[in-house]
Amino acid sequence: MTATANGAPPSVPAFLHPFARPAAESSSFVRIVGGKGARVWDDQGNTYIDAMASLWYCAVGHGRPEMAEAIARQAGTLGGYQCFDRFTNEPADALAERIASIAPEPGSRVFFTAGGSEAVDTALKLVRLAHVLRGDPGRTIVISRAPSYHGSAYGSTALTGLPPNQLGFGPGVPDVVQVPKDDLGAVRAIFEQHAGRVAAVFAEPIIGAAGVYPPQPGYLQELRRLCDEHGACLVLDEVITGFGRLGQWFAGQFYGVRADLTTFAKAVTSGYIPLGGVIVAPSVHEVLAADPAFILRHGFTYSGHPTACAAGLACLDIIERESLLSRPSVIGNALRPGLEALVSDGVVASFRGEMGVWAVELHPGQDVAAARDRLLDAGIVVRPIPPATIAMCPPFVIGADELDQILAALRSALA
Repeated sequence: MTATANGAPPSVPAFLHPFARPAAESSSFVRIVGGKGARVWDDQGNTYIDAMASLWYCAVGHGRPEMAEAIARQAGTLGGYQCFDRFTNEPADALAERIASIAPEPGSRVFFTAGGSEAVDTALKLVRLAHVLRGDPGRTIVISRAPSYHGSAYGSTALTGLPPNQLGFGPGVPDVVQVPKDDLGAVRAIFEQHAGRVAAVFAEPIIGAAGVYPPQPGYLQELRRLCDEHGACLVLDEVITGFGRLGQWFAGQFYGVRADLTTFAKAVTSGYIPLGGVIVAPSVHEVLAADPAFILRHGFTYSGHPTACAAGLACLDIIERESLLSRPSVIGNALRPGLEALVSDGVVASFRGEMGVWAVELHPGQDVAAARDRLLDAGIVVRPIPPATIAMCPPFVIGADELDQILAALRSALA
């Protein structure tokens, strides 16, 4: 094979794809060129039901003209401007007020990022900083779980309970301790072993990209109690579950659990423009503001980006106007009996999920990537999670016939 001027084989694209083989040839990629509602199509004319809402985020569906209009309107007025120090903009202020008004904890404030990984890194820094400002700088230990997924920035990679995601990147952020999911005894042991040193527990209400695992009954409530008992913060990573995936604005509300910090991204704009953030409860932001002279030396170029925030406002308008918070229960009520039938008929080994996010577990020996490819050939986009999980997280606007097609495709592709 003849190399190009930069030494790369000519069939390898210039775009180095995330979570993909760098050696993958251009012909192996599916080039998506359009979408409407719960469907997308590629440059070969193939149409797919987007059973993953792209990557857990396109809640209001693809091709919404009101989203495009809101983005264009803001970009034509003030496309972008920084919010450091004394600067702000109207969409950022308005979206922060809007999110604070629906946040699980009254009196919360909102810090904006460009995505979920930045949000998790922000939460990691804020919990440690809050303890320093309280006069307790020794609280640096952070507990996370395995499996879990918290992102791909440096801090969020350290928190992620997926060892393959950490291989080769060198030492991670120090003082991160991982425990098995659902193992409250392990959490108690860490609190006792590191008495007075634990800053926070990080937990996805439903473990998402690491396999779709809903919590055991009472588990999240006990995490909250342990944090209160030992003076630590509870951080709920709601990058996937935030803005309606469980039928309420936030999973903390669904499970009745109070968080000191709540990370979000994805569905806040349904992915039309990247945006994320952290909902900061009074238990943390009041500490940050206690000294009027204190400066929060943390932020990102695009924190409070006006066009991204305008997209967030338009997305929340759609969710409220079309009562889309009611849709996850409809999705769950449609998928659950179909998935139960797949298990009882021996097509899959098991299933799990809640409301608007689901997964099936394949039988031993089945290749999860091959299963994904067969479903893609059948016109269904899912997310393969090695070694044996197929995840689904449909747009809220998906129709009953499309949910039926997903179930039929699972049966035919996995039988």
